[in-house]
Amino acid sequence: MTTSIDAGALAASLRRLRDRPDDGAVLESSLQKIVGAGAELFGVSGCGLMLVDEQGGLRYVASTDPSSRLLEEVQVATGQGPCVTSFVRDEPISSVDVRFDDRWPALAGPLADGGVGAVLGAPVHLLGAAVGSLDVYCDSAHRWSADQRDALTRYADVASAVIETAVRADRAGGLAEQLSYALDHRVPIERATGYLMARDHLDRPAAFERLRRSARAGGCRLGDLAAALLRTGRLPDDPA
Repeated sequence: MTTSIDAGALAASLRRLRDRPDDGAVLESSLQKIVGAGAELFGVSGCGLMLVDEQGGLRYVASTDPSSRLLEEVQVATGQGPCVTSFVRDEPISSVDVRFDDRWPALAGPLADGGVGAVLGAPVHLLGAAVGSLDVYCDSAHRWSADQRDALTRYADVASAVIETAVRADRAGGLAEQLSYALDHRVPIERATGYLMARDHLDRPAAFERLRRSARAGGCRLGDLAAALLRTGRLPDDPA
């Protein structure tokens, strides 16, 4: 996605939106239509969307059905899953059957009877940065094709454009603060994630989850914790 939004103008716009939370219904209604049309377009069981929050994790925004919402809520609770990995790596991520996928063992139990099988997630962007993940799922196992991955990536650009349009028109409402924070702090968060990857010999999703868990345990914002880690070389819950 290519955007011509000036970073300073965007930040100012997002700050203005915080004082007008009631306008958020415009964006949220549009995003609900995006996931509904996505489920139809891909001929899948459901579709959902999550956007980043101030603690660096993903937060439920829209879904087509209870199983899709369950998929999102379980990933929010555990900090792992194809949509989380897609957001962290900023690339499409697929699973033939998320209930039996060794990459995310914490999902197996909660999703065992949830009607969710194959999952495909693609990142959603704002100002060139990943700020969320759009996913589609099937209620049984399915091997996603390269064409399906490419198509979902292009469709995620639609959600990105809707968010961008709402930002331009000052209609992002209650989502503004979390998006603004994510954009303002993405550089120190990425640097802190890279630091943990090198220090603790972790891959990117595991390092990001380590940072996220520490922020939630301490009740602080992810960007603030990332800055402190880069300053001190330690997390508050590091072993003594």
